[in-house]
Amino acid sequence: MKLAMFSAQPYDRRSFSEALAASGMQVDLVCHEARLVPETAVLADGADAVCVFVNDRLDAPTLDVLAAQGVRAVLLRCAGYNQLDAAAAAKHGLFVARVPAYSPEAVAEHALAMILTLNRHTHRAYARVREGNFSLEGLLGSTLHGKTAGIVGTGKIGLATARILRGFGCRVIAYDPMPSAAFAALGEAVALPKLLAESDIVSLHCPLTDATWHMLDAQALAQMKPGAMLVNTSRGGLVDTPAVIAALKSRHLGALAIDVYEQESEFFFHDHSSEIIEDDVLQRLMTFPNVLVTGHQGFFTQEALREIADTTLFNLECWRSAASCPNAIELPPAR
Repeated sequence: MKLAMFSAQPYDRRSFSEALAASGMQVDLVCHEARLVPETAVLADGADAVCVFVNDRLDAPTLDVLAAQGVRAVLLRCAGYNQLDAAAAAKHGLFVARVPAYSPEAVAEHALAMILTLNRHTHRAYARVREGNFSLEGLLGSTLHGKTAGIVGTGKIGLATARILRGFGCRVIAYDPMPSAAFAALGEAVALPKLLAESDIVSLHCPLTDATWHMLDAQALAQMKPGAMLVNTSRGGLVDTPAVIAALKSRHLGALAIDVYEQESEFFFHDHSSEIIEDDVLQRLMTFPNVLVTGHQGFFTQEALREIADTTLFNLECWRSAASCPNAIELPPAR
């Protein structure tokens, strides 16, 4: 069986090679650094299945090319599948599966690292001290204990984040249109306007759908508590970035931490340090001293990479053996 992996980085090759060796599965793994788009889909020629990541395209034109080359399964090594054209996948009779959860604590811990870094200005202090500047002026933070943290989305990552923030002594509130019973022991479920108005920190932990696209727009940002911090480690499209820039410029939004960006597919996971980045919005974001941007590394731990590889190979074996797969994405009836 041949598996073509797109957006493959060295760490993907290592984790999948180790998982394959441990599983004993006979799979010919072919890795492509290129992102999957219609033009690169030809690289999957001869493959039975493809393995893709968050910024790979699974739209109708791409799936048409894959299906024409004999690809019969699409394995996402991530939880979100907003990039999937489900109708097109159904038309071609493709099997599609994802990794619904991989070390939720990894993403939660990264969210907390970003919160602590921005709040206590450790990124700026690090740069200062290396230059021999030990002044504390401009590094004043606030104590997290006693602050209100608002969690948007109470899935596994949201719950993990809530547990950590509660351990810091924060009052934790959450909004989720489908509330999690497990959150009841951690805090209070509230409506989104109440969460925005009362939270000192708002952390997003929800999937990107038509309903959640730009859920943090100008109107929602205006409802936030003045000076509050916004954290997004989920999907860039949850946030209206130009509206966020306006809120930062007006000083209404106190700080921003993002591990994801709506137009990240052109930049993230690659080294552009010797190039001119022609994204004025992203460049403007990075000029603010109260903004922290990381390159979609919330998932990036040894444990998470191994879970991703193991679950992806499990999904592949389910498809190969025609067994029921709990991680398969339900597609609409083919037309």
